[in-house]
Amino acid sequence: MLTLQIVPYSEIRDLSSLGRIRMLLNVAKENKIVLLQGRLTKEEEAELIKVTMEEINKDFRGIELAVIEPTKDKIHALDVLRDSIANVLLGDRQGLTVIGPANIVKEIKKDPKKIELLTQEAKPKKKGKKRK
Repeated sequence: MLTLQIVPYSEIRDLSSLGRIRMLLNVAKENKIVLLQGRLTKEEEAELIKVTMEEINKDFRGIELAVIEPTKDKIHALDVLRDSIANVLLGDRQGLTVIGPANIVKEIKKDPKKIELLTQEAKPKKKGKKRK
């Protein structure tokens, strides 16, 4: 079964960078695909990848990450100014971030306006034999 967890930006807004990273990584480690309203900063994305690499083991194979942003082709300077002020005041709510565990997300295809997420069934964790 595929589980998606939608995370509104308001849920991570007041967390520290490390708090955001830990929260998103913990959800992915529960074999859920995270749909985050908005995006992390470039530094947070890099740190998320670094922390993920440190935690890879036989049960956790890592994550797949994709970000889609709205078109930057603004026609009016007023639109650009309005969006810039909103981002400063409210955080970067523009776009959508998808984070999924590598054992479920087979591939993410991205073009400027859409994301295709190809998944596979998660393999159950192997249980050791019980000794009597």
